Amino acid sequence: MPLFFFDTDDGNFRFEDDEGFELPSLEAARIEALDALPDMARNKLPDRDRHTFLVRVRDEGGTVVYSASLDLVGEWHVPHAISP
Repeated sequence: MPLFFFDTDDGNFRFEDDEGFELPSLEAARIEALDALPDMARNKLPDRDRHTFLVRVRDEGGTVVYSASLDLVGEWHVPHAISP
């Protein structure tokens, strides 16, 4: 099975995968990348109202074969106090 590497960026921390995962196809790698994004958002609750999470998938040769991002945007609709 082909080996795919998943590099992530949560806006504050970049992780470059050096171990990889064996997956049956490019489509399987795409699904893994898309599945990772909500987990990244859950694990790193943003401290601001706009945040982008990114996953890049590389093949064994280091070529980026797929990338996906999740933009999290929040907006207040009422006056609010800002916590220190």
